[in-house]
Amino acid sequence: MNLLIKNTTIVTVNEHDEVLEHADLAVSGKTILGVGHIPEGFNPDRVIDGKDNLVLPGLINTHTHLSMSLMRNYADDLPFNDWLFEKIKPLEDHLLAEDVRLGARLGIAELIRGGTTCFHDMYFHMEEVASEVDASGIRACLSTALFDISGNGEVLLAEGCRLHQVWSGALDGRITVRLGPHSAYLCSSGYLTEILTEGRRLNCGLHIHLSETAGEVAESRKLHGCTPVQQLVDLEMFSLPTLAAHAVHLEGMDFKLLRENEVSVAHNPGSNLKLANGFAPVQKMIEHEINVTLGTDGAASNNNLNLFEEIHLAALMQKAVTGAAVVLPAKQVIRMATINGAKALNLDQEVGSLETGKKADLILIDTLQPHLVPYYDPLALLAYSAQASDVCTVIIDGKILMENRQLQTMDHSLLLEQAACQSKDLIRRSQV
Repeated sequence: MNLLIKNTTIVTVNEHDEVLEHADLAVSGKTILGVGHIPEGFNPDRVIDGKDNLVLPGLINTHTHLSMSLMRNYADDLPFNDWLFEKIKPLEDHLLAEDVRLGARLGIAELIRGGTTCFHDMYFHMEEVASEVDASGIRACLSTALFDISGNGEVLLAEGCRLHQVWSGALDGRITVRLGPHSAYLCSSGYLTEILTEGRRLNCGLHIHLSETAGEVAESRKLHGCTPVQQLVDLEMFSLPTLAAHAVHLEGMDFKLLRENEVSVAHNPGSNLKLANGFAPVQKMIEHEINVTLGTDGAASNNNLNLFEEIHLAALMQKAVTGAAVVLPAKQVIRMATINGAKALNLDQEVGSLETGKKADLILIDTLQPHLVPYYDPLALLAYSAQASDVCTVIIDGKILMENRQLQTMDHSLLLEQAACQSKDLIRRSQV
């Protein structure tokens, strides 16, 4: 299908961060054919009037546990260890494939409605998530959560490798796959080495939690005599492309090591705040030229998958903790939510900005809202004023997945009913 979006404002997030007023955007099939002007001879099959809209690249959520959407509002106002080991893990011990499938479907619906076109997931029964990605039309990078403290590390690693063999590059590249060692504290050094060996064999990247809590860093120093970052460097884990989630408690040489090893960081401000894990030193990471992206974490700790909220929190938090209102300006935080995320997932040649030849992953924001009028700077509007509910149309791979706030590939009402029932069943099973 040839699609034309006419007379709109385009936030390109290209190399020059151009904002084009009264511009057109042309899509042919899955590919952007023109940004700003219609190519000569282009004949659209469908025209969307973009007046009073902002068009920008789809948001990229670089760290989540999608199927935790079934655990939303279940474990709140608890210290991190109590939240994880006393409330969440007992539920996860009873997870069935059906739980993950419906949780993923619910999460994908929330992502699409909020303007997220690609997500980076780590969880269990990931083939169920892959099937939901297929059905919904969204883009994803998937990882099976790997740890060996429960004695089933080899089984999980086999599942993670099988996920890569079956799904990596599937759906014309809409799914990519990485290995997902949960963390240095839930994986023994020997197990991490096994994961590294398999990752090299598969030629894939890693998705790992890193230095999320002060306790994690203190325990690493006690057991290994160094920070978790240094431990992973010593094990050569960063010889594979790595996206590290959180990185809240970085010390000394950690910044230099992350930069030298080209590790990207997924900043999760909402989750870090809610679990009282601290304030990630994002500005310092940026000063060390570390690629910083944005994630929501799972809905059990956030409690939503709203990346616009993370954009807002990230910008405000860094201004507050540094005492400098000029840090993390709107342009920079929008890049964190788009092209930086694409770079972290090795997708920046395909998505993350609106440029001719890239995949048509884009969203439209309805600016005719009281909280968006008037606006003088589209980037400031997106960073400080826009809400997920302002997203009116979502296009992924050239296909319209939401139009006029109506999902096109999912039955919204049925999904909400099914997910609510499945969540109750999961909680019942965990308490038997």
